[in-house]
Amino acid sequence: MTLFGYARVSTSEQDLRIQETALRAAGCQTIRSEKKSGSERGARTELQVLLDFLRKGDTLVVTRIDRLARSMKDLQDIVHELKGKGIALKATEQPIDTSTAAGKAFLDMLGVFAEFETNLRRERQLEGIEAAKARGVYRGGKPRIDPDAVRKLIAEGMKPAHIARQLNISRGTVYKFLARPDTVTAGDTQVYFPEGPKAPISI
Repeated sequence: MTLFGYARVSTSEQDLRIQETALRAAGCQTIRSEKKSGSERGARTELQVLLDFLRKGDTLVVTRIDRLARSMKDLQDIVHELKGKGIALKATEQPIDTSTAAGKAFLDMLGVFAEFETNLRRERQLEGIEAAKARGVYRGGKPRIDPDAVRKLIAEGMKPAHIARQLNISRGTVYKFLARPDTVTAGDTQVYFPEGPKAPISI
């Protein structure tokens, strides 16, 4: 089993030496370090070099998992990639070691708590929306299309696929708009009426 260390700080003013010293003490002969924000996976080039280099049976060592990832989703993606290649993950300052049952269980617990927090946040958001609706102050999300622009192009006889390309929206969005109950079909063309359906008209 070969140990490979990864150290990261977020800004150029921060010092990597404390992490690097801890990783060497843990037995890492090779250490990749970088001064990068953890918010974007693609920006962490040294981490990607290390992930590409690691082989089955190796162990990736960090001091803390927040040095490896800045979100639970990011961490889960990395752990999934490591697991698929037969690589273990270990943290020197936390009880995380996926080569052991206890260390793997601790990491799994972090995922459970993160999912619980996400669900709780979503539930609170829905409760807030319902409360706002009850008070009559909820206006919903920002519209993704310009109804007037769609109506104009429909009246000109433009097909949904062409409308989608011209307005830079998906065809599905256009079809949903055309399927609304306040849209009237006239031959091959559909016309939108804000007040609701009226008698068919000719275009």
